[in-house]
Amino acid sequence: MGLLDDRVVLISGGTQGVGAAVARAATAQGATVAVTGRRPEPGEALVAAGHAARYVPCDVADVTSARAAVAAVIAEFGRVDHLVNAAGLTTRGSLLDTTPELFDAHIAVNLRGPFFLMQAVVADLRRRGAPGSIVNVITSSELGGQPYLAGYVAAKAGLAGLTRNAAHAHRWDRIRINGLDIGWTDTEGEDDIQRRFHDAGDDWRELAAKRLPMGKLGQVDEIAEFVVFLLSDRSGVVTGSVIDWDQNVFGGLD
Repeated sequence: MGLLDDRVVLISGGTQGVGAAVARAATAQGATVAVTGRRPEPGEALVAAGHAARYVPCDVADVTSARAAVAAVIAEFGRVDHLVNAAGLTTRGSLLDTTPELFDAHIAVNLRGPFFLMQAVVADLRRRGAPGSIVNVITSSELGGQPYLAGYVAAKAGLAGLTRNAAHAHRWDRIRINGLDIGWTDTEGEDDIQRRFHDAGDDWRELAAKRLPMGKLGQVDEIAEFVVFLLSDRSGVVTGSVIDWDQNVFGGLD
């Protein structure tokens, strides 16, 4: 038996990177998976490959679109048992050069979207009197982060706080809500960011790996397996935890 047999899982930002890896892992563990994203091609490719049951067009920055995505999954599959908030915006900006527009974009994608997706899924779980679980993919940068990620850090720190707040509020509903503070991870989005903002070449992954304790960037498939574990009953009663999924020890000093 799979860890997520007969479960319906909705993954925001599920068409690439960590989200797509979670879709593959959850499907392999027996789940019916719906993925959201703004671009249909990668979403439909996941469906065609058998790694998802449904692609739902969605811009999480648009609350109406986010709510409609949850409604579409419920209409087709009858319910949502688990939510993974994996959509994210990492556009660079420091405290001094972040515009109001960029700040608002970070809040919209990295905080407001997850908030209202959680609201819609928790409402469905409570309506049915059913248990469920949510995992928010956050970032280790929410603990302080780099100077060029000011807006991103502000929004993701808010998501970490929201994770704890919602977990506390809904523990008696048997809805478990946890987060992962992931570190530097090898994704398509990170490749684009490194090339656009840091003048990185084709060897940036190899150069980065040499600077990391374990000699490699975080891998999406490894993160996905951990997310599936947290979604599943195998993780027991754990709720309200924001787990450092990283190779650096925060608070440790050399």
